Amino acid sequence: MKNYLFLLLIIFFIGCVQPGGKISLANANTVVVKDLFEAFNAHDWPRLAGCYKDTATFLDPSLGLEPVQHTRAQTIKKYQELQQMFPDIHDEVVNMYGDKNHITVEFVSSGTGPDGKKWHLPICTVFTVNDGKIVTDNTYYDNSH
Repeated sequence: MKNYLFLLLIIFFIGCVQPGGKISLANANTVVVKDLFEAFNAHDWPRLAGCYKDTATFLDPSLGLEPVQHTRAQTIKKYQELQQMFPDIHDEVVNMYGDKNHITVEFVSSGTGPDGKKWHLPICTVFTVNDGKIVTDNTYYDNSH
């Protein structure tokens, strides 16, 4: 009976873990993504760029409609320019989900524009992580406003 109960508990816990479900930030692939957001909020662009592979693929409305390859140096430059436009830019992570090496993050970016107006922009990014580095960054948001 004791073995039966133990087996039942194991099956219960295995059944509760579903692909794509919310995951622990202790997962190795989420650690680099968490570090990326910490570096972003500290405006530490070299540290942020270090979260990516030497050259990574970006799909981002600010870069056009097609995926582009960026080096770490290009990534640093992009975020330095963003900080010049919005000195107080900040990202607030709302949710983080993962399935193997794909990490999806829902967050709200906010800052103050050159006109002094505060703004908030909901964003969703799907990261692909291999060998502890981000290899793709597919970011989605509505920048038509």
